[in-house]
Amino acid sequence: MRLSEHIYRTISTIAGPLLFVQSVQNVRIGEVVNVIAPDGRMLEAEVLEIDGGTTLVEVYGSTQGLDVDRTRVVFTDAIKRVPLSPEIIGRVCNGSFEPKDGMPLYIPELWKPITGSPMNPAARARPEDFIETGFSPIDGLNTLVRGQKLPIFSAAGLPSKEVVGGILRNARLVKAERKFIVVFAALGLTFHEYSFYLNVLQEMQSGFVAFVNMADEPVMERLLAPRFALTVAEYLAFDKGMDVLVIITDMTNYCDALREISTAREELPGRRGYPGYMYSDLASLYERAGRIYGLEGSVTMLPVVTMPEDDITHPIPDLTGYITEGQIVLSRELHQKGIFPPMDVLPSLSRLMQKGIGEGHTRADHRKVSNNLYKYYAKGRDLRRLEAIVGRDGMTKADILMLDFADVFEHEFVGQGALRRTVQETLDVGLRLMKQFSLAVT
Repeated sequence: MRLSEHIYRTISTIAGPLLFVQSVQNVRIGEVVNVIAPDGRMLEAEVLEIDGGTTLVEVYGSTQGLDVDRTRVVFTDAIKRVPLSPEIIGRVCNGSFEPKDGMPLYIPELWKPITGSPMNPAARARPEDFIETGFSPIDGLNTLVRGQKLPIFSAAGLPSKEVVGGILRNARLVKAERKFIVVFAALGLTFHEYSFYLNVLQEMQSGFVAFVNMADEPVMERLLAPRFALTVAEYLAFDKGMDVLVIITDMTNYCDALREISTAREELPGRRGYPGYMYSDLASLYERAGRIYGLEGSVTMLPVVTMPEDDITHPIPDLTGYITEGQIVLSRELHQKGIFPPMDVLPSLSRLMQKGIGEGHTRADHRKVSNNLYKYYAKGRDLRRLEAIVGRDGMTKADILMLDFADVFEHEFVGQGALRRTVQETLDVGLRLMKQFSLAVT
């Protein structure tokens, strides 16, 4: 079919970024659309829905200046694809895959669909091997494993930005012979946040690819950026044999964008106004992490979720927890004590931790040290409630010892500050604390 036969002037309604186009033939969901404004501007768009003779088109940018009579809509008969090449390493792009670093786009080696290729469950290899983040609460007690998806649950006012910055700087594979790279997607950033992350990227020792969507940029780009990032990650992992760590911040901004689009489409809302398909939409992102039998590379994911109103049962962290393999929880109480990183190790969990620790991965005594630190810290935390009732004078020496251990554990093991620790140093600190309080390593 010729291009001229794909041009339509049959827009019936313009509602925000949505165009309702009538009598469109041979169109498909996800098809790339070019919208030509009356003043000649070319806007990119995508087919979201087909309902009888009405096709719903979402414009990526502002629809200011468009009208229903003179605006032309061109259906390209192509789905959105990502230009891929090893030269993408070290580049910073926006949510539409346009360079933000002042350099021209490279010549692509190949193009792949933005949705990626579904990973056959039977072909999935078990996540294994340790990824060091430099933070003791993760490396020692909630270990990140190659091929895992492990979210970070934060809250308003907590230093998730600084935690992400630390992981960007310090993340590495213990097996140094493997190729390791970080793919970073930042959604809905303010200028201050963008400046912070740009400085971090410039300080990174390992390779990176970054996709940045600013708060004042189109909402649709907020939905595209993580898909661009994951398509690039899959290419580097499964075509080039690299181990890729994908960090996405913040998934709450992503879900809010999803809700905004759903509201504009007048869809029936689900919990808290979010669309009913948010679970499957999040799964379409999270499940792209993993390893494949017979291929060297891997995709590991660390999404950041800011919990609205500090509510871990909110739909976004709730659904994220269903799909992923654990969580790292940031604590407001620890943050108020001046502890960084303020990671609360008790509600935190890495379900695949045992696949990446022990002899041949970290150290033979890793599991034993981890279990004992959990046990003693949990006892100390529990005894704080008793202390609030009877005071220290009414407690035994053994109970007071556990209380003191919990305090020192928070300030010296969890609260490492901006200092980077290797996993060996993390385990040594844990052993030192237990020896300091004459606690047995059973």
